[in-house]
Amino acid sequence: MSTQPQTVFFLGVTGYLGSQFLLLLNEKFPHLHVVALLRNGTAERKEQVQNVYSNISFVDGTLDDDAIIQEQVAKAAIVINCASSDHPASIKSTLAGLETNSKNNPGKPPLYIHVSGCGIFSDNARGEPVEHVREWSDIGLDLKQCDPANTHLDSDIPIVEAGSRTENPVRTIIYYPAQIYGVGQGKHTARGSRQRTKVKKMDGLEGVQKTTLWLRIFIDMMKNVGYAGTWGSGANAMNNIHVKDCAMGLILVLQAALEGRADEGPEGLYFAASLEPRITYHKWTTVMGDYLFSKGIIKQGGSRPLPAEVVDPLGNYGWSLLGGNQFVKPERLYKLGWEPTESKKLSLLDSFPETLEQALKE
Repeated sequence: MSTQPQTVFFLGVTGYLGSQFLLLLNEKFPHLHVVALLRNGTAERKEQVQNVYSNISFVDGTLDDDAIIQEQVAKAAIVINCASSDHPASIKSTLAGLETNSKNNPGKPPLYIHVSGCGIFSDNARGEPVEHVREWSDIGLDLKQCDPANTHLDSDIPIVEAGSRTENPVRTIIYYPAQIYGVGQGKHTARGSRQRTKVKKMDGLEGVQKTTLWLRIFIDMMKNVGYAGTWGSGANAMNNIHVKDCAMGLILVLQAALEGRADEGPEGLYFAASLEPRITYHKWTTVMGDYLFSKGIIKQGGSRPLPAEVVDPLGNYGWSLLGGNQFVKPERLYKLGWEPTESKKLSLLDSFPETLEQALKE
């Protein structure tokens, strides 16, 4: 595949994973021109993002702007979606734009890299101990083997179908992070002239999320009920991964795709997960609860099952995503030479003091 300069349409550029990925994109592929969909893109905010990646321009809009997304996707050689993995409307817009792109450029199918999540593999154990938990491999995976009630599948299956067709073909890759944790990187190297390097900070970049969404959701729930809690008894667990390792894996997948080495279509399913010990929800919410209690933010330490008024509104979605086991083995990513070095240095539990302090600021 060609490695000539190409245009990337990027969704989620200021998100938790997206902003970390942009830092690495600046190091590895500064020649790629990025067009970023940006909500509420003030001049100051755009300038701050350009300090991270200078070869970037912006389109003002949101994930609900069908016409804007279709137009930009139809013009881009590469589309990367680090935004919401549960926004079917934007996926539909993206797939429509990709089909137009392919039709207008015979023999040059566009590349689409979509970030999803391991919620598709939940066994819906309802937070209770189970005798055997299946460990899913990303080799030989058929998404239709997953529980159809699980999250993300209503977007992921159409993406694989688009990557399987021969008429107006699209090169598709879906990236499945496990439980992402850690504080996003604060410093980056901004490339200006070849003679000098400037060090700047992303800390002041308005709207950039430096902590993961699940952590902020749990903090809000804990504040509302006054203690840390779980769906059921919290015996369920999943793989985890530091955000820096997750972003590095995504860069390796992009590099492999640009060089024609990546698995794509039905085979283009990549798990991003460390093989460090899986931590039960009860254990990590207990650590969170004790910490927040010590700071006077909640009324009780430890962790206990959450009440019906918290659990019931989320229905099956909550039980599947937050009450199930999600065990995966990232074989394709390891084949690309990836190693979760940050996850080995800093565990999920050890990351909490710094991560919780940062999340409380956001």
